Amino acid sequence: MKLEVRSRLSDIDPAAWDALVGDGLAFLEWGWLASLEESGCVAAATGWSPQHLTLWEGTRLIGACPLYLKNHSQGEFVFDHGWADAAQRAGIRYFPKLLVAVPFTPATGTRFLTSPDCDRAVVTQTLAAALTAACGQHGLSSAHVNFCLPDEQQTLGAHGFQHRLGYQFQWTNPGWQSFDDYLAAFRSKRRVQIKRERREPEVQGIEITAHSGDAIPDELFTPMFRLYKSTIDKLYWGRQYLNAAFFDLLRRRWKHRLVFFVARRQGAVIAGTFTVRKGDTLYGRYWGAFEEQRYLHFNVCYYASIEYCLREGITRFEPGAGGEFKHLRGFDARPTHSMHYITDPRLRRAITDYLARERQAVTQEIEWLDGQSALKRP
Repeated sequence: MKLEVRSRLSDIDPAAWDALVGDGLAFLEWGWLASLEESGCVAAATGWSPQHLTLWEGTRLIGACPLYLKNHSQGEFVFDHGWADAAQRAGIRYFPKLLVAVPFTPATGTRFLTSPDCDRAVVTQTLAAALTAACGQHGLSSAHVNFCLPDEQQTLGAHGFQHRLGYQFQWTNPGWQSFDDYLAAFRSKRRVQIKRERREPEVQGIEITAHSGDAIPDELFTPMFRLYKSTIDKLYWGRQYLNAAFFDLLRRRWKHRLVFFVARRQGAVIAGTFTVRKGDTLYGRYWGAFEEQRYLHFNVCYYASIEYCLREGITRFEPGAGGEFKHLRGFDARPTHSMHYITDPRLRRAITDYLARERQAVTQEIEWLDGQSALKRP
C-alpha cells in the first residue's frame, strides 16, 4: 500500500472515488467535492487548501479521506475558535491545521473511505496514522476529523485523538404513513400551532412545490443561488461560501441528488430551500426568501420537506446545524461526534480537560431536550 496526497480531486478518477463512497454520505461524492474546488469555493484563496489523503494498492485506489489544510476555522460547524485564541495567548501557532471534513456541511458520515473488498480496519488505521505523522513532519498544531462514525472514533482515539460531543435536531419517522399521522404524534398545544401555521400559505396565495432530481428545471438554479445569497446578505454574521459557478456545476453534473422546495405567488418564485437526497435520508442545506411572509420559513423548510419524506418513504431528515425552533416541530436532539489531535502537550492537556466537561454538559442537555420533546412519549 502507498499513501499519496492529491491537491485536486480532479486528479482522481470520479468512478474510483465514488466506488469508495458507495452508499455513504452524498456530500462525499466526487461530484459535490470536485464542484466546490472547480468553482473556487474551496481553494487556498478561501482558506481551504485541498490535501486529499489517498491510499493505493498498485494503481487501485483502496482508501481516501477529504483532507484540507486550513488557515482559519470558518465553515466547519465544530467550533474551535476558543482553542485558537488560547493557543495564541500561550504563544502556540494554531494555524494552519489539518481538517478531515466536508466543507461547509455539518452532516455525519464516513470520513475514511474504504474499498468494500479491503480490510476497513487496516485502511482506517493507516489513514489515522498518516494524519498524526503529517502534524509532526510539517509542524502543524492539530488534526481534526469532524462528524465522523463510531468505528472511526475508536481508531482515532487509539492514535491520541480526543472526542468531542455535540448534537443536532433531526426528524426520524417511526412508522408514520401520512402528515396526519405525524400531527397526531404531537402534544395538543403544538399540534394546534402547526395546523395554524400550515394554513398561512393558502391565505397568502402561496403555492409550495417540490422539484427533484433530473426533473428540476434548469432555470431554477439561478433563483436558488439568489435565494441562498439573500439569506447571507440579511445576516450580519453571514458568510458567503458558495458562488453561482458552484450551483451551475451541480446543475450539470449532480442534479440527480437535489430536491428544491419552491414557494411561488402567481408563478413568481418568492422563497425556496435547497436539499439533498440519498437513500433514506434528506439533508437540508440552504434557505432563502425574497420577501417576508408569516410562517413561510416553517412551511417551506420543514412541513413541505416532511410531506415529501412521508410520500417518498424517507425515514430521516437532517436539516443542518442550529435552530432550536426545529425542536418545537418534532425534530429531536441527536448526538454528533468529532475527533481532535493536538500536538502541543500544554494545549492538549487544556483541551482534554475542557472536552471531558463539555461532553458531560452536552449529554445532560440532550437528555433534557428529550424530556421536553414536542412529541408525545409512551
